[in-house]
Amino acid sequence: MKPETQPLTAQIFYLPTLPNLFTLIVLLLGLLLKGYSQDTKAMNTNPLLCDPETGVCEMPAAPETAPQASIKAATKPIKIIYFTDPICSTCWGIEPQLRKLKLEYGESVDVEYHMGGLLPDWSYNSGGISKPSDVAHHWDEVSAYYKMPIDGDVWLEDPLDSSYPPSIAFKAAQLQNQTKAIAFLRVLREMVFMEKKNITRWEHIAKAATLSGLNPDQLKQDYEGKARDLFKEDLALGRQLGVRGFPSIFITDASGKREFIYGYKPYAQYETGLHALNPELTKTPYITTWENLFNHYPTLTIREFAELSNVSLEESEKTLDNLTHKQQLRKLPSKNGPLYQYARQ
Repeated sequence: MKPETQPLTAQIFYLPTLPNLFTLIVLLLGLLLKGYSQDTKAMNTNPLLCDPETGVCEMPAAPETAPQASIKAATKPIKIIYFTDPICSTCWGIEPQLRKLKLEYGESVDVEYHMGGLLPDWSYNSGGISKPSDVAHHWDEVSAYYKMPIDGDVWLEDPLDSSYPPSIAFKAAQLQNQTKAIAFLRVLREMVFMEKKNITRWEHIAKAATLSGLNPDQLKQDYEGKARDLFKEDLALGRQLGVRGFPSIFITDASGKREFIYGYKPYAQYETGLHALNPELTKTPYITTWENLFNHYPTLTIREFAELSNVSLEESEKTLDNLTHKQQLRKLPSKNGPLYQYARQ
């Protein structure tokens, strides 16, 4: 007898058939597990626990978004708005792609750097990382994944308590000279990722300024003054654009149309983003000899040289070691891979 033809009391206690009941249970369990997975992911998000597969260093909670900021290319056909952080390991991992993009498309593309504020302090206490020493092994792992030298021992020997000081120092560097500021950021990254230097310490910031051709006294003055407001403006712009992790790259044209690249992506995806906005954009051929590459970039890792000269990692290492043997380059070792520097520097 069908339930609708049974007495009311019988209908109340009517149970679905076994197959339907099983399906219902599976659906309920699926919903519960999905909710648990989302909650767990939220709890496990830590800005220093960068996911090598997605290539993202993500902050614990998405910022509240304001109305979308208007960003447009002005001086060149394409502008790249790049949100980064001095201690973002994935941002270090995409250095080869960005360096190649600047060589091939620098005449048509402006790259504008903004600081994102990856690690305000250690109050996050999530994702299995509750103290600096928890980061050490993770950095060693992502080093192997990105094939870029990263020594996690800085978190054991002289850990950083925030990424804000070097971020503010970068904004101070931009007040002096945009090109030198990018060189300054590069030196800071080499210090923290390879030399195990705590780049919140002023002695290291001042040295990086000197090596980059900046005035360290002026940098100190701006660091304690204007640069703090500029850093806050970067954070505010990031909130307006919905930035929640690094690297976050917005590619935009003069009309305001934009493409978004989030996390670690191969070079081809950058080109796809550029051509989606401007199919007529052409790359500028560049000379891939080691002299030319080191004239553009005084320091290169094995992977960077491989990316820029279009050779394998094995061939890249062999070439760089041979040039070191001839004393044309200096090899600066670190635990997870060397850095090569033009010997005339």
